[in-house]
Amino acid sequence: MTSIIELERAANVLKLLGDKTRLTIMGILKQRECCVCEFLEVFEMSQPSISQHLRKLKDAGMVKEERRGQWIYYSLNTQNEFYGLIEDVLEHVPEQIDKIKMIEKANPTLQCGC
Repeated sequence: MTSIIELERAANVLKLLGDKTRLTIMGILKQRECCVCEFLEVFEMSQPSISQHLRKLKDAGMVKEERRGQWIYYSLNTQNEFYGLIEDVLEHVPEQIDKIKMIEKANPTLQCGC
């Protein structure tokens, strides 16, 4: 029974990573932590949509959040029991250097107060 539960949980991790936006978010977080406003610079979607993707990743324990004042920063949860699987998947994803440069160039944390 335990192996069936573990298989379902691993499948859920892979299902979450099967979404292009969430996979890109994870690729960015592999390189640096981010606030929601920073993700707005690289995705053509609303803040609530990005927050929804982050909530799914957080609920699965794949990302963690750290509150700093009124802002929340997200990072990979390296303590997740499936982190090895996540890391293996991210090894096959192109580095998100261009997106990180977009974030750094726009420096949205100055505008939103993060």
